[in-house]
Amino acid sequence: MKTTFTSRHFEASNRLHDYSVKTVKKLEKFFDGIIDCDIVLQPNEDHDEPNQAELIVKVPNDLLNVSETGATYEQAILKAVDTMKRQLIRYKEKRFAK
Repeated sequence: MKTTFTSRHFEASNRLHDYSVKTVKKLEKFFDGIIDCDIVLQPNEDHDEPNQAELIVKVPNDLLNVSETGATYEQAILKAVDTMKRQLIRYKEKRFAK
C-alpha cells in the first residue's frame, strides 16, 4: 500500500507523521487489496474538536473516504481508521460475497 501524508495549514511534526502512517498501515489487516491511502490532516473550526483527519483509500474499482474530528490529531486519526476499518470490511463482504 502506497501512503501519502499531507498536513494543511500547519507544519506536522515527524512524530505525528510517523504515528499517522503506522496507524493507517494497520488497515492492511482487514483488506490486503488496498492500492493507495492518502492521509490529510487539517485544523477544524469546531472549538471542542479542532483537529480533522481525512483518509482517502483507493481499492480496486472504488474509492473510500472518511473524515473524522478529534481533540488531538491522534484521536482524529484513530477515529478515522476505525471508521475506515468498518468500510473496508463492508466493501470486502460485498465484493467477495457469493
